[in-house]
Parts: sequence; structure tokens; C-alpha cells
Amino acid sequence: MKKTLDFYKKAIFSVLNSALHIGIFCLSLEIMRCPYCNSTDSRVADSRPDIGDAVIRRRRVCNQCGAKFTTVERIQMRDLMVRKNSGKLEPFDRDKLFRSIKLACRNRDVRDEQIDRLVASIQRRLETETADDTVTSVMVGQMVSDSLLNLDPIAFIRFVSVYRKFSKVADFKKIISQIPEADEDAVVCDLPKTSLF
Repeated sequence: MKKTLDFYKKAIFSVLNSALHIGIFCLSLEIMRCPYCNSTDSRVADSRPDIGDAVIRRRRVCNQCGAKFTTVERIQMRDLMVRKNSGKLEPFDRDKLFRSIKLACRNRDVRDEQIDRLVASIQRRLETETADDTVTSVMVGQMVSDSLLNLDPIAFIRFVSVYRKFSKVADFKKIISQIPEADEDAVVCDLPKTSLF
């Protein structure tokens, strides 16, 4: 009896550990509604891990109307708050960060997947490298700036010009003069290596 109990304990631990590792373990049970008919009766047709197993994309089929739709589950370690320069606190908004980076990358050779990886990297760093649940907008802006410098220098200049509120041509000249020349053989990564601020 004891051997059987130990076997089940190990099996349960193994399943939970695997589920936590790939990010599908969910503590809250939320009802998934069909966006077409609002029914709560749907089934998962396909699940795929994405972005280093930090995201799960689920293809669902509504049993009521037959419509297909995709849901996305992300690992969130904790609820972050961002302290703006004015002192105002607001929740960290991953989508807002994605939109601002996408705007800086407009008409550049940067794919949405690259931006999504960059945002995931920044969010993970904020969650793991800070002791407090409150981060400053300066910290977020710095991480975005450093990451964009490695991803696309033009997007970096665009982002920094808005983030730092450039008002003179001299501001642009100064930041452009600080950008290192691109090495054609260099490997571009999502994580920053240097900081210009």
C-alpha cells in the first residue's frame, strides 16, 4: 500500500512539475466564452507552446455554433504596477508595451513575433529582476530602449525620441552619434547588452 501511495505521489508531482514547466498549470478556472455566440460550451482542438514554452496557444471550437477561435495563455509570475513620472500608479500593460514597440518598428523589417519575444523578455526581466511589485516607467523605458538598440537602430531612435521627448534636432544628432556601427556578422539578440542612458 505504501509503495502504491509513493508511486502516485511521484506521478502527481511529475505531472504538476511538467505542467508548471510548460506553463499550462492554472490556479483559477475561468469560463471561456465563444466570441461569436457567447456560449461557454467549447472544446480545445489543438494546443501549441510558443515563445520558449511561456505561451500556450489553444485552438478552440464552439460546440454551440461551430465557430473556431484561438485563445492565448501566458505565464504571469506576479502583478506588476508601473510608477509613472507623475507618481501615478497603473497596472503593467503588456499590450500597451507591444503597441508602442510596434509603432516604433513601423515600416521596418521587424516581425510581430520578434516584438512579442522582446515584450515577453522585458516582462520576464521585470518580474524576476525586481524585488518589488512596483517598477518605474524609467526602468521599463530603459529596457525597451536597450532591446530596440539591438533589434533595430531606427526603431530605437524612434522610440527614444518619444520616450525622451526630443524637441530639437540636436537631440537626434546626439543619440545617433552614440549608436555603435553595425557589424554585419553580429548576432542580434532580444536581450540588451549596453545602455546609452
